[in-house]
This record gives sequence, C-alpha cells and structure tokens, in this order.
Amino acid sequence: MIKVSVMYPNGSGAKFDMNYYLTSHMPMVQKTLGSALKGTAVEEGLGGIPPGSPAPYVASCHLLFDSVETFGAAFAAHADSILADMPNYTNIEPTIQIGLIKI
Repeated sequence: MIKVSVMYPNGSGAKFDMNYYLTSHMPMVQKTLGSALKGTAVEEGLGGIPPGSPAPYVASCHLLFDSVETFGAAFAAHADSILADMPNYTNIEPTIQIGLIKI
C-alpha cells in the first residue's frame, strides 16, 4: 500500500480554508477517485517542536492506494478538476510525497 501525502507549508501570508477543504474539496476528491482510494486522513497543523512553536504545515492530507500505478491512473483521470479547486481553499503550493507504507 502507498500513501500520497499532500502537505501545505506554513509561512507568511499562507491562507487555508479548512472548512471548505473538509466540506467541499475532500468529498469531491473522494468521489472522483472512487474505489481506487482506500482511505484518507486530513490533519490541521497545531504546532511544532519545541512545543509552542508554529506548525511547519498548515494542513496535510494523506490518501491511501494499493499501488503507485493505481494512484496514477485514478488521479490522471481527474487531475484537472482536483487541481482547479485549489484556489477555492488555499494560496499555498503544496509539497507532495508518495511513500511506501512499511508498518
């Protein structure tokens, strides 16, 4: 299983509408990716280390798929609509990582 992590770095001028992300963007992503998507998690950054320091990421989203190929096929079919929705919730360019889940 793989995890696609979409992380939105914190910084000066960073804007992120968590309500829109949770109630509009993520349901659209889940619907368009369909059965290829095996699970999701959304996190809101609370802080960093040491405690009390700003969170390095405003938010992050984690998407689970059986394989890189499954993700690639599902995302390619809907990339335009998913990416076109980004200005509705953020002005942040996300960092994206694909990882192989080991445990």
